[in-house]
Amino acid sequence: AYQGYASGDLDRDAYAVRLFEELGFEFFLCQSFAKNLGLYGERIGMLHVICGDKTHAQAVLSQLKLVIRAMYSSPPKHGAHLVVKVLGSNELFQRWRSELKGMADRIHEVRHLLRKGLEDKGTPGKWNHITDQIGMFSFTGLTKDQCERLIKEHHVYLLKSGRISMAGLNKGNIDYMVQSVDAVVRHAPPAKL
Repeated sequence: AYQGYASGDLDRDAYAVRLFEELGFEFFLCQSFAKNLGLYGERIGMLHVICGDKTHAQAVLSQLKLVIRAMYSSPPKHGAHLVVKVLGSNELFQRWRSELKGMADRIHEVRHLLRKGLEDKGTPGKWNHITDQIGMFSFTGLTKDQCERLIKEHHVYLLKSGRISMAGLNKGNIDYMVQSVDAVVRHAPPAKL
């Protein structure tokens, strides 16, 4: 789901998959374009199957056809047409690649700014997990109570599990986020025994 979005480089993010193929592994790979092409509503992706020989490939394809037929038979094609258009045109592909890197770099930047802000402020706790994680979402490490306070008192919206969309942060609101997280961490009610 994060190919190209994790590091900003499509080839770097595909390293493990290419290594497995070079080593002769047989494997299934699910690839999604929901995040890296912004096609959430289309839920477009692919299933790749790497087999060691033609006989195994034919057997797997036979089984996949049975599963597909029973599940959806004729999938919607709108998202697939968009992916084909982007990947099939060198100009559009290079543009997408550049925009994808820009998006990945922006997410990396806000992760860095959030961590640095919390550490510089001396917010209790360890914050390296913010930059150790990749992608659009981050587990903040905040408790359910702290998350509820962020929502109610600071209007910072996240799941009560502490998962937040990093895409919603930017240079214009990162200081507010740091101040808000610091406030709920420092003023959290005592832990229940």
